[in-house]
Amino acid sequence: MNDILIVGGGHNGLVCACYLARAGKQVTVLERRDIVGGAAVTEEFHPGFRNSVASYTVSLLNPKIIRDLSLHEHGLQVKLRPQSNFFPLSGSESLSFYKSPEDTRAEIARFSAKDAAALPAFYEMLETVADVLREELLRTPPNVGGGLVDLVRAGSFGMRAKKLSMAQRRDALDLFTKSATDVLDAWFENDHVKAAFAFDSIVGNYGAPSTPGSAYVLLHHVFGEVNGEKGAWGHAVGGMGAITQAMLKEAERLGVEVVTGAGVEEVIIDGGQAKGVRLADGEVLHAHKVVSNVGPKLLFGKLVDEQHLEPEFQRRVRGFKVGSGTFRMNVALSELPDFTCRPGTQLQQHHQAGIVIGPTMQYLEQAYLDAKQFGWSKKPIVEMLIPSTVDETLAPAGQHVASLFCQQFAPELPDGKGWDDYREQAADTIIDTVTEYAPNFRDSIIARQIHSPLDLERKFGLVGGDIFHGALGLDQLWCNRPFMGFSDYRTPIKGLYLCGSGTHPGGGVTGVPGHNAAREILKD
Repeated sequence: MNDILIVGGGHNGLVCACYLARAGKQVTVLERRDIVGGAAVTEEFHPGFRNSVASYTVSLLNPKIIRDLSLHEHGLQVKLRPQSNFFPLSGSESLSFYKSPEDTRAEIARFSAKDAAALPAFYEMLETVADVLREELLRTPPNVGGGLVDLVRAGSFGMRAKKLSMAQRRDALDLFTKSATDVLDAWFENDHVKAAFAFDSIVGNYGAPSTPGSAYVLLHHVFGEVNGEKGAWGHAVGGMGAITQAMLKEAERLGVEVVTGAGVEEVIIDGGQAKGVRLADGEVLHAHKVVSNVGPKLLFGKLVDEQHLEPEFQRRVRGFKVGSGTFRMNVALSELPDFTCRPGTQLQQHHQAGIVIGPTMQYLEQAYLDAKQFGWSKKPIVEMLIPSTVDETLAPAGQHVASLFCQQFAPELPDGKGWDDYREQAADTIIDTVTEYAPNFRDSIIARQIHSPLDLERKFGLVGGDIFHGALGLDQLWCNRPFMGFSDYRTPIKGLYLCGSGTHPGGGVTGVPGHNAAREILKD
């Protein structure tokens, strides 16, 4: 019998396994696919062309976890983006965000002197509230209705929040409850500047900048760091799979058994306690504890028989909001995009940035409205990264790979339509959108890899294609994630735990849910 079985070999499952094994536990990780890493994997999608398949950029991976798991010693290298973001606005105009705040300020001044003057205070506000988040990342949230430990946790958070000034508390409340539009309208006047910041509010969020709660999604994307630089974004050399392969090396060094091709069909529960799992091939594995790295919707909707769950909890599971509006593509390119607003196919700094197509607030709004009405945006929001400009291991010399992260695409199409019938058409719409700004783009594509919301669900177990395992609304954050009363990585089933992104602090390649879950499991 195993001490602990972990269902799902994504990055949080590997992190959890490492901490448990370090404490002397016998741990087995079960992964349905033939490679571990979950959504943080690198694949060759065309001969000679490799890229991150789903997760595609690094920032939120926690520094403590990098140190504890010796990821750099296991080969992980992360390179900072030479330029932060590049926003093509029209055939002749663009907006750039640089690593240097002074350079970004000067760029914004071209659009609004008032907005440029407001920028330092805005960044300071974001950073102050982000620091509050950073302090809470590695702490288990208090369980509402819990015991003394939870009262202490809640009290400790209250004491930390008390250190904020009244103005800072108001800022925090704004970012946790308001829409990105409401927050940005209070700070900036230029539409392009607001849209540039609003992009982060709809990444993995099936909603518009005007949707209440979208300001938190913006904040969620700024609490990371790369190589000690807060708020920075970077590229893992070799793609995102380099992160999880480094984690795998540490897990194996610690004696973790990692089994691929081992899809779990059911969590075995006897007497109200998890006792093991049944695999797709019928094999039964027994364990003292079972830890799920799959999302709450998948775990309680498919892997746990409903007879073991109270009707009220089943209702909560059905109501748990998933679906991030995400469509993910990789393309192999014969040459770099030639943007009309920044001409040339020779390597330039903007080619190494996050290239975001979403020029106005109305554009971002309309993308969501289209998706609600038609199933996907007629003019999608696209973030393109070209990692081969900083990592020559991904493509043949002189050629490139690009990641296309796209919003908004309905988790389920209207009128009974299915994504299998429309995925190619939606992909063509994305290509057409980029080609409007870089006319050579369509003709430069050698091959493409497509992941619709349904593809993401089938391949990675992301229900509704949700890259966060559950929406990041106030009703599904902190002590409410995934459900009020179960924010401490435990579940209604004794011996069954959660360690994935459906728990605090939410989605992204952070490793934090795995870290925190291991701590709670060891307490038990």
